[in-house]
Amino acid sequence: LLFARVTARLLGREAWWLAAPDENPGTANAFTYGGFWCGVATLCGDLLKGALPVFLCCRALPGVVQSPWFAAVLAAPVAGHIYPFLGRWPGGKGIAVTFGCLLGLLPNALPVLVFALSFLIFTLGVRIRPNLYRTAAAYVTAAAALPVLGAGAPVTLGFWLQAGLVCLRLHKSKEEKERMQVKLLWMR
Repeated sequence: LLFARVTARLLGREAWWLAAPDENPGTANAFTYGGFWCGVATLCGDLLKGALPVFLCCRALPGVVQSPWFAAVLAAPVAGHIYPFLGRWPGGKGIAVTFGCLLGLLPNALPVLVFALSFLIFTLGVRIRPNLYRTAAAYVTAAAALPVLGAGAPVTLGFWLQAGLVCLRLHKSKEEKERMQVKLLWMR
């Protein structure tokens, strides 16, 4: 279920994603092309889409977080968002859903904090343009940091699967792949 399409229909903003250069029905484009309320509703829906199954799985099966199969639970919402099973249209990039999945692990906040910090580093400290490369850098950095920081093998493997899916989606994106620019915070 792509919440961008649902909220667009509910708010009377049909097919706003076609105005986006990459035609991606994701959260960032929902804010930019669908308006504030469309963006908020899409963000909440996408976060919930990731958080709810992970949270319920963790609560219903407490030991599952130690199982290697838990990686599939983390990756499934992202895979379903990127490659919707019930639609003939392309999915989103999976960033908000990834955050939702990691929020579903709470009270274990390490994975979501590492991922958020990765995005902040490549947004505020080391600015990478265009966004396509910044997103890939944030995923790769978080994927490298999670095992070092002791996130646990199933959670790390699940995030690696998410990162692989998102990076594959970024690679196949209609977004124009401009030359990457890297600037440090103090550079203009």
